[in-house]
Amino acid sequence: MSPAIDYSALVETRPDGSRRLELAVEGITCAACIGDIERGLATVPGLDRARLNYTNRRLAADWTAPQFDPGAIVARLAELGYKAHPFEASREEARDEAEMRFLLRCLAVSGFAAMNIMLFSVSVWSGNVSDITPETRDLFHWISALIALPAAAYAGQPFFRNALRALRNRSMTMDVPISLGVCLALGMSLYETIHSAEHAYFDSAVMLLFFLLLGRVLDQVMRRKTRAVAGNLLALRGETAVVLGEDGQARETPVKGVRPGDRVLVRPGDRVAVDGEVISGASEVDASLVTGETAREPVGPGSLVYAGTVNVSGALTVRVTAAAEGTLLQEVNRLVETAAGARSRYLRLADRAARIYSPVVHVTALATAIGWLAAGAGLHAAIITAIAVLIITCPCALALAVPATQVVASGGLFRAGVLLQSGEAIERLAACDTVVFDKTGTLTTPDPRIVNRAELDPGLLALAARLALSSRHPLASALAAEARGQRPFEGATETPGQGVSAVVEGEPARLGSAAFCGAEAQAQTVLGASPDATVICFAHGARRAVILMRQVLRPDAVAVVAELKRAGYELAILSGDREEPVARVAAQLGVENWRAGLKPAEKIAALDEFAARGRRVLMVGDGLNDAPALAAAHASISPVTAAHLAQASADALFLGDRLAPVVDAARLSRRAVAIMRQNLWIAVIYNVVAVPLAIAGFVTPLIAAGAMSGSSIIVTLNALRARLGSRPTPSPETAPSAALPPHRPATLAP
Repeated sequence: MSPAIDYSALVETRPDGSRRLELAVEGITCAACIGDIERGLATVPGLDRARLNYTNRRLAADWTAPQFDPGAIVARLAELGYKAHPFEASREEARDEAEMRFLLRCLAVSGFAAMNIMLFSVSVWSGNVSDITPETRDLFHWISALIALPAAAYAGQPFFRNALRALRNRSMTMDVPISLGVCLALGMSLYETIHSAEHAYFDSAVMLLFFLLLGRVLDQVMRRKTRAVAGNLLALRGETAVVLGEDGQARETPVKGVRPGDRVLVRPGDRVAVDGEVISGASEVDASLVTGETAREPVGPGSLVYAGTVNVSGALTVRVTAAAEGTLLQEVNRLVETAAGARSRYLRLADRAARIYSPVVHVTALATAIGWLAAGAGLHAAIITAIAVLIITCPCALALAVPATQVVASGGLFRAGVLLQSGEAIERLAACDTVVFDKTGTLTTPDPRIVNRAELDPGLLALAARLALSSRHPLASALAAEARGQRPFEGATETPGQGVSAVVEGEPARLGSAAFCGAEAQAQTVLGASPDATVICFAHGARRAVILMRQVLRPDAVAVVAELKRAGYELAILSGDREEPVARVAAQLGVENWRAGLKPAEKIAALDEFAARGRRVLMVGDGLNDAPALAAAHASISPVTAAHLAQASADALFLGDRLAPVVDAARLSRRAVAIMRQNLWIAVIYNVVAVPLAIAGFVTPLIAAGAMSGSSIIVTLNALRARLGSRPTPSPETAPSAALPPHRPATLAP
């Protein structure tokens, strides 16, 4: 007997004081399992929240009660018929591989059996209208039975197991009517064979399993592809790092053994295994994973590097800030998993519809049998017709309508640089007709840039940037980016509140305030022409330079705003910044509706005004003061560089320095919702047409199996169109006008 697991050792304490336990759950086969598990865990005393990620079968359970026993979660899952164990990525990958291999074996068995049974069935069908003898027909039926019964017993396991578990827990999943239909078709066929009847339906039952397994394999493949994005990201992190000991010796160490504060050597050509700050060396890194830019980024002392980036040229010594846990790469992975498991209102609607649909199917089939008996038909004909109704009304297409699209769209949004983190993000984004931007850090770059570069002496600017490497002031940090991997000056000292000084080329050099550098007159002159900017001064001997710093527009801001206008969105800027810089940005972008100097409560009030006019607002912001507005808006999106509170309040995050992902989010979410709506209509129309035909007796179990499976395949293939709609993020020179059609409010009501 295996030892009991101490689940309390696996509990994670979160920044807000709550506690979380993540478990891998076995036995999940359809979207209906999500509701069963989450509703079942809602009855556990002390558990605040349980969320199941359908994509990776991971359960996240949160609570705040100090005496809560996490083992109660596992016990309740066992009562519901699900097995849980601690989540381990490698173990889950192996389990997924095993599950896929099992599904493929089931698919192969059912396909092989269906083909062979069909050969005998064709012979029987043709012989029934010609000269087949009863003895030959019976032989063919018995051979079909010998093939079908063991094949169905093996290939039907994915459905039978879940159906039995659902019945034991007095719940209803899609697998219940599937299993019932298959078993009834096989049972009736065996009865017909024993009594030497002309027709048997072994082919229908096995073909039904084949097409259902095909749909399940396709669903598994789509989920695995979405997970593969995150898996590939984590694979980009090296498994080992070269740690420099106190004695200067380099030791190859597993990443799990690296601690914050350690010094790591990153050799040319190596992939960076940790997040950290460069303390020595100069190089270029391929940081496209983090920034979205393919251009190589120069780094030097003071520069930040991230796990997954590639060191291109020189050797770097990096002080570790995060290694096995807490890296940017892992944060991106967490967001991708959240996106894959996000369930919109439409998905819950489909779950509820499938849950209601199953008992309706059974009642309809029973009513059909009773009706045929009441009309004078024999028991045989009544049962055959009821089986056809049960098969043709299987809710597979309805259940696939939304989750298949959700999974594909989440992957498409990720490829466009958008990471979903809200359960209703796709629906909310698609429904918005107004876009409200914050200015600082959203329409503009997060860090200030030099705006009077052409007026400066390049030599002085280079010296100032190198001296800025020795300062921690935000403006100096922005200026230090111009140093391009150079080393700080030796002996530099920083005067708090004033600036940094050093002896450079035999003369004193100072970087900081105008008074500290003796450049008050020059600073006043420069600020007179640009009152909304900030200055940082530099003095080297008798020479002076006044460097004008300002946050500049993101590279594609003008193109994105123009595209949103063309698509029919109403635009506005709500900023807490001063009126002058907000007015300048609004004029550059052509946005007429703007407000400046707003406090968080005033931003919410402005959003309420939009809502009062019937507008649905997409809020785009990044600061702490934007967090309440992000939470209050109909939908919200933030840069991945936003403050943590803003990230937590947003429905989605976007990567890189460009705003194009905002357009992509609107375009792809609208497309996804349209496809969800189409899929639901396909499922509804299919049943409206098929059910009356089955009840009237015009549909045999074979035709029913083909029609039902065909509808599921159509829904799945239609969902793949959400992936085809994704495209690379455009350059600032190329407005994405062809990709974003005029806005139309999206709903799913049939």
